[in-house]
Amino acid sequence: SEGQPCESYSYDVTVTDGVWRAKCYLHPSLNHLVHTNSLRTGSDIIIAQCSFVYNERRLGHGYISIEKLRCSSGESSLLSHIRDVRTLPVLVKSGMERSTLLQSDVPLELNRKHYLSLWNNEYPEGDVWTSAPPSSRDPVLDGEMSTCKPLPLLVKILQKSRLRYYGKIGSKIDFPYQAYFEVADQSGIMSLVLWNELCPQFYNSLNVGTVLYIQNYALKQSYSNRSRPQMDHYGIKMFTSIEICLNARNPTSIITVVPPKNVQPQWSLPDVSYRFATRSDVETFPNNSVCDIIGLVTFVGRVERVKRKGPEKYWSFRWVHAVDGTSEHPFVLELFSSSQPEIFGNIWPMTYLVCTQMRVCQVEGSLPYLTSSCETEMFITGYHKGQPYKNDPTVQNLIQRNKTLKDNVVLQKAYIGGHYCYPHAPCTFTQPVGETSGEVTLETLQYREHKKLAIQGQITTVRYVEKSSVSEPQGLGAKETLICSNMGLFPPGLNLLSWESCGWSRQCQELSVHLHHGTLHQDSISRRFTLEEKNALLRWSNLHPMRWTPEQSADTLPTTVCAGYYQVTILGKTIKFRIFRCRMHSDVMLNDIMATASELEDTHLVCVLDICHLGGEEVEVLISKVYKVTEVSVK
Repeated sequence: SEGQPCESYSYDVTVTDGVWRAKCYLHPSLNHLVHTNSLRTGSDIIIAQCSFVYNERRLGHGYISIEKLRCSSGESSLLSHIRDVRTLPVLVKSGMERSTLLQSDVPLELNRKHYLSLWNNEYPEGDVWTSAPPSSRDPVLDGEMSTCKPLPLLVKILQKSRLRYYGKIGSKIDFPYQAYFEVADQSGIMSLVLWNELCPQFYNSLNVGTVLYIQNYALKQSYSNRSRPQMDHYGIKMFTSIEICLNARNPTSIITVVPPKNVQPQWSLPDVSYRFATRSDVETFPNNSVCDIIGLVTFVGRVERVKRKGPEKYWSFRWVHAVDGTSEHPFVLELFSSSQPEIFGNIWPMTYLVCTQMRVCQVEGSLPYLTSSCETEMFITGYHKGQPYKNDPTVQNLIQRNKTLKDNVVLQKAYIGGHYCYPHAPCTFTQPVGETSGEVTLETLQYREHKKLAIQGQITTVRYVEKSSVSEPQGLGAKETLICSNMGLFPPGLNLLSWESCGWSRQCQELSVHLHHGTLHQDSISRRFTLEEKNALLRWSNLHPMRWTPEQSADTLPTTVCAGYYQVTILGKTIKFRIFRCRMHSDVMLNDIMATASELEDTHLVCVLDICHLGGEEVEVLISKVYKVTEVSVK
């Protein structure tokens, strides 16, 4: 929920001792523990100081405020004996037994009526979001026919966009949400906007293909700078200057969902249409063109987050590979969360994935990839039933082709999680070099936040770190840019490789700050996917859940050990006495550097770092590209 502290949300935490459970307010000074996932569900904590806060504006309302605590790093030993936390009695102060806030799914602070999703504001979160439209007894649906204009509309939904949260800290709007739909009748297509309180009531139940009877709506000028889906393949008129606005008041919109059995042919509503493309087709598409795709998933990357404008606002995204049999290359998909948490968090190898309104990205030096848009919807095995695309020829052809595939053959090439870097870095560096120190960048990162940082400096040491064993083979290799286990870029048999600049011994003594992030983390290594470990692998690759379930600690994954990796020390140029000791990305031609090691003496380079906060104290730092001065273009 949003709170009073400047530029930060406030958090409620439910804790248990195994006998009672209590919903507590987390003091703002502890927010950083949430931001770094140090305070997380499923772990034990020691509460060192707390107090009881009375609310004088409401009789019988108060709550526990946690002011000091210590977090454990492992899984909870206490929760292993609890099957359902909801069955435990709620700890309530005497005289406040009737306080509904302590037992319901609403924030403790009285000025908020719902929670936000912990890691992504645009996920529908909590009991307030319904999966079915209000019943016919609800006054929203039972209102009398409006006698004022505009006239009622009978339309079909052709496109559904991602939910947008526009709330700000200090805002007094209870449900600051907005959702765009493209609706149509026989005359054309127009945007429909669902506002505020109507989003929790209707968003989850309004889907592509749904027919609506709308009364008491407003017509307003469209926002010209918003993104729009490409729908010219429908061949009917697009009305882009105005949009239909549905609100809970002024005026109170009346929304009736027409059951499919009651839809009449004489209404002449257009059929839902798609623009499916095969992997071989994508090669010829121009940059920024739009298509729909279907494929069999072979790789699912971990979920990461990227900062947006505004405090504590992030996009969640992951990389996915899917094949359709028309090319030797897979679809490379950059998928941002689409307000479908039940689908986005359950994409796994061996599932059929459908993505709509994907934008083609043609980049120099890499195969094309597809990125999701605000209008993208995703569907996986288990969610295809009843979807309008099921009879599309491209979908049917893929299903027929894959009937001959054997599961064990696909599983041999299926991987999940780990660091992933795409597209490949360009041959010439053209981006501005960051002026912020790496120390500040690392300190401000939040959980699973991903950043790229370019720094100027000198490579002073290169060292190969060998591991004793490998628990499983890693099979995607450098061509698909997955950082798996084998970071070796040298011929087999070389167990130790190192290089050190002549002046390093002296420079090392003069350092005032040493930023050491050269450890290889378990979360950096992709794992072979197995059906037996499916649930554990999905939990590992997803963001940490905001609610604990017994399944969270049911299965544990074995430790993965890689064959070896390289540590590189970079001495900053503009920032005196800063070192980054990083894992080396497999695309970096380290053998070329080693072969010309003498040329590195006092040579200034631009190093591009991939940085990701893995939770707690773990920060992943990898070098994705090293540029010589001659490869830098200053604009």
